[in-house]
Amino acid sequence: MTDKLLEFHQEFFQDVLGAADADGSYAEDSFFDLFCTQLTEAGELETADRAQYISNRGVRVDGYGGDPTDSDGVLSLIIADFNQSPETATLTSTDMEAIFRRLSNFLDKALDEGFRNGLEETLPAFGLADMISKRWESVTKVRLFLISNRILSSRVDGKDMGECQGIPVAYSVWDLGRLQRFIASGHGREDIEIDLENDFGGSLAALPAHLKDAGYEAYLVAVPGTQLAAIYDRWGARLLEQNVRVFLQARGGVNKGIRNTIENNPEMFFAYNNGVTATAEAVTTRGSGSTLLLTGFKNLQIVNGGQTTASIHAASRKKDHDLSRVFVQMKLSIVDHDKAMEVVPKISEYANSQNKVNAADFFANHPFHIRMEEFSRRVFAPSLDGTFRQSKWFYERARGQYQDERGRRTVAERRKFDLEFPKKQLFSKTDLAKFLVLWRCRPDIVSKGAQKNFAYFAGEISREWEKHSDAFNESFYKHTIAKAIVFREVEKLVTEQPWYQGGYRANVVAYAISKLAHDVEQLGRAVNFEIIWRVQKPSTVISDVLTIIAKAVHDVIVNPPAGISNVTEWAKQQACWSRVAELKIALPQELKDELATKDEQREIERSAIRDQKMLNGIESEVMVVNAGGAFWRSVKEWGIGQQLLSSKDDGILKVAASIPKKIPSEKQCIAAVEILRRLQSEGCQLAIKTPDD
Repeated sequence: MTDKLLEFHQEFFQDVLGAADADGSYAEDSFFDLFCTQLTEAGELETADRAQYISNRGVRVDGYGGDPTDSDGVLSLIIADFNQSPETATLTSTDMEAIFRRLSNFLDKALDEGFRNGLEETLPAFGLADMISKRWESVTKVRLFLISNRILSSRVDGKDMGECQGIPVAYSVWDLGRLQRFIASGHGREDIEIDLENDFGGSLAALPAHLKDAGYEAYLVAVPGTQLAAIYDRWGARLLEQNVRVFLQARGGVNKGIRNTIENNPEMFFAYNNGVTATAEAVTTRGSGSTLLLTGFKNLQIVNGGQTTASIHAASRKKDHDLSRVFVQMKLSIVDHDKAMEVVPKISEYANSQNKVNAADFFANHPFHIRMEEFSRRVFAPSLDGTFRQSKWFYERARGQYQDERGRRTVAERRKFDLEFPKKQLFSKTDLAKFLVLWRCRPDIVSKGAQKNFAYFAGEISREWEKHSDAFNESFYKHTIAKAIVFREVEKLVTEQPWYQGGYRANVVAYAISKLAHDVEQLGRAVNFEIIWRVQKPSTVISDVLTIIAKAVHDVIVNPPAGISNVTEWAKQQACWSRVAELKIALPQELKDELATKDEQREIERSAIRDQKMLNGIESEVMVVNAGGAFWRSVKEWGIGQQLLSSKDDGILKVAASIPKKIPSEKQCIAAVEILRRLQSEGCQLAIKTPDD
């Protein structure tokens, strides 16, 4: 066991305990939430809903991956193995088999009417069992997940596929070591090693599409539909580059044209379909020239053609579809691991450029996320204890930023970093999306899980950014943090209530916040987020009101209409939100006295926009002048060398390169910074040094 793994175990264990303590939940619940967040990030699950059932008769389940009708008929069940000792422990083969047996027993029981009728209808497990029985005829595959903070024994090779009433069952173990490797991996996912000859029916003929001295490899390949379906069946959404996963969620169901071609003209699929664009970090080959064969891929990623791939995979599950006559064209680019984070998103962006929704909007390097990150590194939060020590909230726009920033420091520097950026003030892109969408009164979308909510959020924000980017200013950032503070406070409040008996907390929290936002809007008022930001907590009045609202929305959520028994799935429906929105809850006068008027709110927003516009100019001028003429000459030369500069760009950089003889205007400085950012996105390594560098 490596020192890094031991350190990771301690950090993760403390994160679990800290999260449980912060919101008053059980450590096992926090373990489930934190672990499953990583599984959704990894593409293993689209969502992870808590639904615990434990029997002393060897039956257990802890959660599931949403309704199988939303994931091509794949039913995902989760069982948690949380070792509450701070010491590391080993997960043996015997342990693994016993744990999976409990989960398999739940699946068997869920299909037993007598078992379902014996469950209390208010239990999340009843809703899950009922959903399984109702969806069983449409289930095409079952995936059983074991999540554990123990370390899987090196002697365990895995667990072979099984069956349940004729349906294939796959087993997946995520132990502490696998979690650590995933989080630590620079490209945000575990390595995908695909052996075509031994595992997927044979090698693929390939046509090289690159010059020998180009420093770049590319191939054109015709992939049999059966082979593509088998590869996708093994690796699932992990084959889809993160932004394509979001893209698919934003656009919805399987493309009818693709489906019709597979059903009616499979032999014409190659002619009618645009195929897929893919990248890989490496390929293994045999032969050369016209007889070149691809025998394997390392970290294959489909960056365009997710609909095609998913549709072919769905068709492979249907007996009346003949994929033996389907071939898919693949444009494959080989991208070195060190350049993957830079190049793959660009290939994805350009390959998807024909779509109405700009794929670039979903990337972590969208200007909105960059600006939020800049605010989080610069803006101090007010001190909570009356001392002069201030801290900041850390916005992690890309996976692992927090650990990277902390890990590259000395022990003494880490202590300083921890004071400046406390871990409890860390939040991610999906957290940000959740905080903001709730105040837009869409708790139904938030309840669908982090990935679907982020897809919705990305579309909303990208459109608004195009119209008025200055609206996303420092005041907006502070209000976002205030919304994060309210969210975390409501989590604690709900847990403490006598009426809360466990289960559905995430849904209750989401609906309570949206209900407050809705009712305040109906009054023609606005919550004063400036005050929440200044004191770093909601007022007693707001907390009390949210507690009252939470009880009311809880009663609606746990009492779905006739015909719906799964409470979690009910909370994902807009009909649930419509019912909550119509609730009549009297807001006390004390709350109304705290609220800002619409005019006051508009003036705050107008002032913040003016400040942002001025700040854009001032910051750009300082950055450009401090960088110096020599720096801008280098930028200009790089841009000319890559043929990426327009005549206007050239003129602006020429002025900047003349510093200090000439000083660019404010507009020229803003333009110079934008040119630099654009060139950086094209691979330019030049960067302006800041005082913190």
